[in-house]
Amino acid sequence: MESTVFASPMTAVSVALLALFVLTIAVLVIRNRRNKFATPLEKATFGTLHTVALAAPALRDGLSPRSAAFALPYLRTLLDTCALTMTDKNANTLAWDGDADQHEPDVRALAEQVISTGRQQVLSHGNLRCDHPNCEVRGIFVVPLESDGKIIGTLGALTTSTAGPVLMRATAEVGRYVSSQLELAELDESRARLNRAEVRALRAQISPHFVYNALTTIASFIRTDPNRARELLIEFADFTRYSFRTAGEFTTLAEELNNIHRYIRLEKARFGDRLNIKLQVAPEVLSVVLPFLALQPLVENAVRHGLANKPNGGTITITAENAGAECVIIVEDDGIGMDPARLHEDLEDAHMSGAHVGLGNVDDRMRSTFGDDFGLVVDTAPGAGMKITLRIPKYRAGVRA
Repeated sequence: MESTVFASPMTAVSVALLALFVLTIAVLVIRNRRNKFATPLEKATFGTLHTVALAAPALRDGLSPRSAAFALPYLRTLLDTCALTMTDKNANTLAWDGDADQHEPDVRALAEQVISTGRQQVLSHGNLRCDHPNCEVRGIFVVPLESDGKIIGTLGALTTSTAGPVLMRATAEVGRYVSSQLELAELDESRARLNRAEVRALRAQISPHFVYNALTTIASFIRTDPNRARELLIEFADFTRYSFRTAGEFTTLAEELNNIHRYIRLEKARFGDRLNIKLQVAPEVLSVVLPFLALQPLVENAVRHGLANKPNGGTITITAENAGAECVIIVEDDGIGMDPARLHEDLEDAHMSGAHVGLGNVDDRMRSTFGDDFGLVVDTAPGAGMKITLRIPKYRAGVRA
């Protein structure tokens, strides 16, 4: 059998995380090599990286009063200004850290200019007007915060020293860093929206061919075996309740397997002894978290494309093994299989034809959740069945059922 590995380009989020990882390793190497900071430059570099890292989590939640209030104290430490502030795209103040808030109207006026022109603005000491006693502000810088080429807010710095090019450049660099984090936040939200859309598409794909067959099968038992019909109707209700739930993008392996049991019981009522299933699941991996509806489409694919057209039916084997930091799950059938080249064509046209759409959907969500190294691997050949392997990290930040 030939193996098919789904391919996907590295996202901007992956690039950013890789860059941060490499930068962190470099700092740690320097630190471990000498076990102390040998120069003021090394100490300053580490301090800057540490401060930036503290501000990042809030910014990755997007631009809001809460995230601005959390990040501004750390960013002000970098610039060493008397005050720092952020506004939204309408020049409304989101948060203010430090003194001299009597100059908020000045900052907002500059922010309006930044938003309208797209260029940073400066208010020097000679143009500042302040009736506040003992005011030490000698300059105000306001720079744009951008995401996807659009201005979504501003960052304003108030300084007690004369406005100069060094501080102006530093403020602009901090603004670019904030913009990069906000753009990553938008990418995270886009990924979450895409995941939700893909789950909705998968549900829509399940309903036409499966719901009709299940209800038709249940109806056939109403007169001949009412008790069986009642049991199947309960199974169908539980299956649809789980499959169409709205809570969360993730589930546990145990919950996904329970839903597969319901699906198989409904399909066995239609296929009888032509459909069999074997499970070999290590108990310690039952709590592993994976994308919602990640396994059921693979089993459904095995039934529809592997066993339904095989005269004597066959067996689906689901294996879940403990593999150190990962869980390895295999969904295998002894059905008719297919030409790997044809599988590629079907997957490329899945959004139009509906063929094997579940496989492409699951592969996309696996990569989106865990990274490009965790896509599906498919082994198949005509007459040789199909074997689908997926690896699930036992822990991944932000992935919770």
